[in-house]
Amino acid sequence: MAYQLLNNGVKMPIHGFGVFQIWDAQECEMAVQNALQAGYRLIDTAASYYNEKAVGRALQHSQVPRDQLFITSKLWVTDTGYEAAKKAFERSCQYLQVDYLDLYLIHQPYGDIYGTWRALEELYQAGKIRAIGVSNFSAEQVMTLGYFNHVFPAINQIQVNPWRQQLTTVPYLQEKQVTVEAWSPFAQGKQGIFAEPHLVAIAQKHQKSVGQVILQWLSQRQIVTIAKTVHPQRMRENLASFDFQLSSAEMVEIQKLNQQQDVDLQRHDPEIAKRLAQIHHDQH
Repeated sequence: MAYQLLNNGVKMPIHGFGVFQIWDAQECEMAVQNALQAGYRLIDTAASYYNEKAVGRALQHSQVPRDQLFITSKLWVTDTGYEAAKKAFERSCQYLQVDYLDLYLIHQPYGDIYGTWRALEELYQAGKIRAIGVSNFSAEQVMTLGYFNHVFPAINQIQVNPWRQQLTTVPYLQEKQVTVEAWSPFAQGKQGIFAEPHLVAIAQKHQKSVGQVILQWLSQRQIVTIAKTVHPQRMRENLASFDFQLSSAEMVEIQKLNQQQDVDLQRHDPEIAKRLAQIHHDQH
């Protein structure tokens, strides 16, 4: 398994297993067990998925040592705020049956995200979380948290796939040493992504599946991925996505599939947060 080095030196697996929309507890527990047996070490869940307890049971049944696992959970909007965030974190740890989390994210940019971030910073500094970050934040919002607080976000988990490539946001965040983690790398199978002719042709050339091509395309962009499946064969297939290379021409061919442009950075310039923060520091 290849790893991505986060901005605080923590190593994170480049590909992980997500449990979004695996609502049935027994099915979720079995899926995580199968994922761990297949070789996954990054497991991604969230309070709002309502399956942290199932994930926790699977982790307890696993023979994989805790220090070889990378466990992520996320705090939901109803638990934002300094005190509420700390309680939500402890609840997630209790459900997952772990003493610490490898990564904890603010799930959405709503509610009291600043009080929440202060709580996460304290938990991080106390060693209860190895890295903290956000999910579904704009580059602007990530920069605001980073420049106006003590700990810069290590991760922004956002939707990235061939239909929504985040061609401006991804390189901007990476330049600022914020790792991008892609949720929904297969666009939830929408718009016939697995039958897209250009992707099919590239897959056939490499004797790979379209899903493997997509995961490798993201890997070559240095984007961490999380993909969900309850089928052990597909789990093994996804993990076997990183033993080939896409050519520069193939990367360009996939880039042409982008259907949604990023927010115009001229109107929503994330550098504004840095400039305003510098003015604030200069005045005090």
